[in-house]
Amino acid sequence: MRLRALLENDALGLRLLGGDDELDRTVRGVMTTDLKDPSRYLSGGELVLTGLAWLREPADAEPFVRILASAGVAALAAGEAELGDIPDDLVQACSRHRLPLFAVNESVAFATITEHVVRQVSGERAGDLAAVVDRHRRLMTSGPAGGGPEVVLDLLGSDLDLRAWVLSPTGRQIAGAGEPLEPGLAATLAGEHLAATRTGRRGPHRLSIGGTAYSLFPIRNTGRGAAPAARDVRETVLSDWLLAVEADAGDWPAARLDLLQGVTQLIAVERDRRDAARTVRRRLAQEVLELVQTGAAPAEIAARLRVAAPVLLPGLGTAPHWQVVVARVEWDQDPGQTALDTGPVAQSLLEEILVDPATSGADSADRIAVAHSGDEAIALVPLATAPLPDSEDDVPAATLGLHADALLASVRTPLSAGLDGDGRLTLGVSAAVHSAEGLRGALEEARHARRVAAARPGRVCAAGHHELASHVLLLPFVPDDVRRAFTARLLDPLKDYDRRHRAELIPTLEAFLDCDGSWTRCATRLHLHVNTLRYRVGRIEQLTGRDLSRLEDKLDFFLALRMS
Repeated sequence: MRLRALLENDALGLRLLGGDDELDRTVRGVMTTDLKDPSRYLSGGELVLTGLAWLREPADAEPFVRILASAGVAALAAGEAELGDIPDDLVQACSRHRLPLFAVNESVAFATITEHVVRQVSGERAGDLAAVVDRHRRLMTSGPAGGGPEVVLDLLGSDLDLRAWVLSPTGRQIAGAGEPLEPGLAATLAGEHLAATRTGRRGPHRLSIGGTAYSLFPIRNTGRGAAPAARDVRETVLSDWLLAVEADAGDWPAARLDLLQGVTQLIAVERDRRDAARTVRRRLAQEVLELVQTGAAPAEIAARLRVAAPVLLPGLGTAPHWQVVVARVEWDQDPGQTALDTGPVAQSLLEEILVDPATSGADSADRIAVAHSGDEAIALVPLATAPLPDSEDDVPAATLGLHADALLASVRTPLSAGLDGDGRLTLGVSAAVHSAEGLRGALEEARHARRVAAARPGRVCAAGHHELASHVLLLPFVPDDVRRAFTARLLDPLKDYDRRHRAELIPTLEAFLDCDGSWTRCATRLHLHVNTLRYRVGRIEQLTGRDLSRLEDKLDFFLALRMS
């Protein structure tokens, strides 16, 4: 808005004392201050309101006005409530520095002026930004991309003073303007968004973290050409992006909310474009998967892999090693209810999980090929190879590739919020293989590892190939009644004794087995005298009828503790 417009509103009680020829200056904001030096809070273009509490003597006026002029403020408005008429020293200083000066009638509150300026400035900025967003949308829907989400987020920051970030459902930053979000905060915001969406609440979802307000907007394409809306929110909740804005949208006018909805539509169009670019990689993965599942000859699979390798790892000179990752999203459903289509969301989610969480940007998954078969998503992950030191043999980089626990470490919290109540995500990871002959075994290995993960408690679980050569593989498949009977027979007498005497026999047993039956190491770990440890172990043997010097009894106790 222009300074001239302030004089046209009689309700503001402003009287011009100097600066008639500067009334076409633009006002970009408003600030109230009684500091002698408010420079640290000025960015230029403000209407500065002051009650003149800083004016103790005539000489104070010159340095104050000089500071405002140097900062590029639009004008100064001084209240008459404190001193009555505005001092001549201030009027003259403003004239010397060509700074327009208004007197504010004592009957008018500064809050009235502030509210008016903010409303006018925000409205003008929103209108300008809306025009830019609309033009950008037309560019993106009818031709080449207009710069991606970052352009729109920059506009939100520069024109509406809004910091905003586009986040994936796991909390990974897709785009942002300025400083990136701290990963823990981003994961928390994503989890809150998923939880709110699951309850059916309409966006934006508002929350406060550490005293800072955030508003979370879902990003979905509802315009012409968009995919049909899901019949159940669970079919899309784990794959939708979100827009996180550092502001409380609760008191926003309808025009600003509509503008942000337009921004989300714009970002959704860009996401659809990038998803379409993944079609080739997904098709390659689907073709390789079909060949592997139908038992095609290794030579035929190898030929398909040679086609896939340049797309997934451009510039790679040698054929990579491969790993297979299998994921499934499952929801509880009532009998007779139409089955949910979980394959596409598992596919999208697995593509996201396989991206390094420290990597930002929407194109980070461009070298990951994920197919889906029914409700199961299957990823064919290429691993670049590198020679071992002092060796001519190539081995997969990053210690033979992906590890199940590491894949879920940064995404467990937000995804658990989205699955809470009736959903589960389970994931299995194969060992690395270096030829087409090994892919069928890798696929079965990943599927078996996923079944091991599915037998564990928790909303988000994973298992890797290394667990398939251990007792861990067997335990999840022991029937529940057998597990309960076995553990009760061995451990219930110890638990009852601990409950009555606080003897800590169960912790002692765990430590003793963990120390491989070493009396000295176990006593040191528990901060006990060896004789005290011998007494406790003797009591364990007496209550259970077992002998902890025998391997068979040690193994039984070990398995009982693992199954309890």
